[in-house]
Amino acid sequence: MPSKTVIKPAKAAPALGPYNHGVRVGDLLFCAGQIPIDPQHPQAPFPPDIQGQTERVLANIRIILEDQGLSLAHVVKSTVFMVNLGDFAGMNEVYARHFSADFPARSTVQVAALPRGAQVEIEVIAHY
Repeated sequence: MPSKTVIKPAKAAPALGPYNHGVRVGDLLFCAGQIPIDPQHPQAPFPPDIQGQTERVLANIRIILEDQGLSLAHVVKSTVFMVNLGDFAGMNEVYARHFSADFPARSTVQVAALPRGAQVEIEVIAHY
């Protein structure tokens, strides 16, 4: 069985519970779902719109990936959790600016609620 390496980037916002930002097993990095917490101001309100929240979430994912020498180009799977699928077009517009070619596989799921009232959460799996 491959060993498990815990990833806790110094530049990331603190975890909201008993989990790690990422776990590496073999040549895969499993990143915990990220919500729009600003690592410099973790208690600040989230951006008010889905576009701003998606931008912040993807920036948080980048922090984890860059800590491991990776980029969004290494992402092979993403899962997007949204409180309102009516905001899908706004989220998708931002997402498409960050994943512009060789898109990862993706699932999008509507959920009843997300931590701290976030409107979007994204988790990814990246390949080294």
